[in-house]
Amino acid sequence: MSEPHAQMLSWLLTLAVALPLLVTALVYLRGWISLRSAFPTMIAGWRLAAFMSSLVFVWIAVGSPVAALDHQSLTLHMMKHLLLMTVAAPLVLAGAPAFPLVCGLPKLFIRNRRPLASVPGRRLERGLRHPVLCWLAGTAAVIGWHLPVSFQSGMRSHPMHILEDVSFLVAGLLFWCPLVQPSLSVPRSPRWSMALYLFLATLPCDILSAFLVFCNRLVYPFYLSTPQLFTLPPLEDQECAGALMWVWVTFAYLIPAVAITVKMLSPSNTQSQRPTQAVAHDPLQSRHNAKHFLHPGFGA
Repeated sequence: MSEPHAQMLSWLLTLAVALPLLVTALVYLRGWISLRSAFPTMIAGWRLAAFMSSLVFVWIAVGSPVAALDHQSLTLHMMKHLLLMTVAAPLVLAGAPAFPLVCGLPKLFIRNRRPLASVPGRRLERGLRHPVLCWLAGTAAVIGWHLPVSFQSGMRSHPMHILEDVSFLVAGLLFWCPLVQPSLSVPRSPRWSMALYLFLATLPCDILSAFLVFCNRLVYPFYLSTPQLFTLPPLEDQECAGALMWVWVTFAYLIPAVAITVKMLSPSNTQSQRPTQAVAHDPLQSRHNAKHFLHPGFGA
């Protein structure tokens, strides 16, 4: 492919990523403003900041000029997927995007019933949020796409590369779903199992990163045929990528695990679990009111 054609394709890809993200940001902002106007205490400002930040990180990982350099450096390739799974995904969930996005859509696109409002739909939703499935989804994405066959396929085929990026983001959303409060319902108390969940999630990543660092051979021959970034030999680049994953995952998973453990052990957590007689603000009631805000006939 000639250089002008390559530059044109790069600009088109950047536009194809940036436009949907921009539209999503505008729809969320419109919905957030509508909800805040109707129910000032329902959705906090930090959720808006979290969701907008998540879109910025998605753009950095898949649509920015830096993202195109992952074909020249395994370290940058690893950074892309760590951003998608451990930064962008939990920030998306922290933004509680369901209600703001629905409120931000034109009324033409809003149905009278939620797509998952039926009994089978609710069962499917609960199944998708089951910690075992979520843990397996995150682990399968990390291990599966770093097998040499799938890795080479993703690097040599543009559609497969897109599928790879999307699967890392979706797997990240599933992985963090049991941990991050993704809705405006009553906040869940931290559970001991979630600390174990995070600890176990570090093990496959540690094994993979240790293998990349200490195997002393090039696992992905693709980088032998591409110009290297920073004039770093492919084997040293692979070792840097493994070390980055090792350190990054340790901080991204173990720090929340420690935070959950500390919160579970704190006396204030025990007191907060006791039922209170008078509550100034009921999130479930606000959620029910929001449904009436979206659909005046809801629940009638």
